[in-house]
Amino acid sequence: MNDLDLNTLLGAEDDEGRARRRPRGSGKRGGGRRRRRRRNRGGFIAPLLAFVVLAGIIGGGGYYGYLWLSDALVPDDFTGQGTGEVIVEIKDGQNASDVAVELERLGVVASARAFTNAIGNANKSGSLVPGSYKLRKKMSAAQAVSMLIPANRLLAKVTIPEGLRLSQTLPALAKATGKPAKDFTAAAKNVGEFDLPSYAKNKLEGYAFPATYEFQPKTTPTEMLATMVKRFNQTAEDMDLEGGAKALGHTPHEIMTIASIVQAEAGRPEDMPKIARVIYNRLERKPQMKLSMDSTVMYALGKFRTYATHAELLTKSRYNTYMYEGLPPGPIGNPGDHAIEAALNPAKGPWLYFVATDPKGNITKFATTEAERQALLAECSKNGGCGG
Repeated sequence: MNDLDLNTLLGAEDDEGRARRRPRGSGKRGGGRRRRRRRNRGGFIAPLLAFVVLAGIIGGGGYYGYLWLSDALVPDDFTGQGTGEVIVEIKDGQNASDVAVELERLGVVASARAFTNAIGNANKSGSLVPGSYKLRKKMSAAQAVSMLIPANRLLAKVTIPEGLRLSQTLPALAKATGKPAKDFTAAAKNVGEFDLPSYAKNKLEGYAFPATYEFQPKTTPTEMLATMVKRFNQTAEDMDLEGGAKALGHTPHEIMTIASIVQAEAGRPEDMPKIARVIYNRLERKPQMKLSMDSTVMYALGKFRTYATHAELLTKSRYNTYMYEGLPPGPIGNPGDHAIEAALNPAKGPWLYFVATDPKGNITKFATTEAERQALLAECSKNGGCGG
């Protein structure tokens, strides 16, 4: 077949061929139709072939795309509540994605994506609370989400009563948290680790604020004591301890010392302002009157009675307020907010004495003269107690 025949077969025309085209109405119309028919048939095959190829590509890609999308939308997940035990810690600043990665690493959930999907579906992505939680391995993501709630945090709840001495506070912390008592004793000596106010004179006694605390399992003894000091600092700021002390003509350390004595001597919070007034009246009397507080003597001796014997009153410790005038060197315990408030706002009155006339009933009475005091002491002895 020559070139002319091939061009004719394919329906191709050159310039010359177009020039030789017969005008409309001339003979041999059938040949023109045949050529057009051949040209249309050839133009249809190529697009059809391209469509078939494209459809195959799209079909194949769509299948694998479906598999990928299906995997992304339905990630690996365990079923059930899981087995064993895993302690998971959520740290400050971690978001749901961070926690998801950690849960997958620990084998709690099958995939991080399963967890983020589950916590998103539960609308709890922003409700994760820092702390330690007890979970299980191979749990469903939804089950893991349901267990990561504040109520399930592993916390040691410690209540430190008002007035405890540091020597009592440290063992109480150790018992409640299950940590060695020696670790708390060692931590208490490193006062530089705490944000103690300058007026504390590098002494922790009086500044480990009594309250109820919740500590995580990994919280160290140093961190616990630092938290208690922080709580004191907040209380001192709320009460304007420094401003109130200045108005009374005392240092904040002296106010805390007075508050600790008030806390130790008072049987009831309502008696605290009056006891504070007795202390101020004795300090301000001319010539100054010794405080003569049994609680300070007991602190010096490391004992826990409400009154001191004659022999105990002979101790030469500076905390013996029967022997030395003025306040002892520092607090004799850790007072609570009621005692601090009483020290800052003592009641008005002329009292110089108070006597626990009924120790069992926590009844304290007040007197101005020595004769009144003796009558109260007799009442105390009648009720099986003694002190003043």
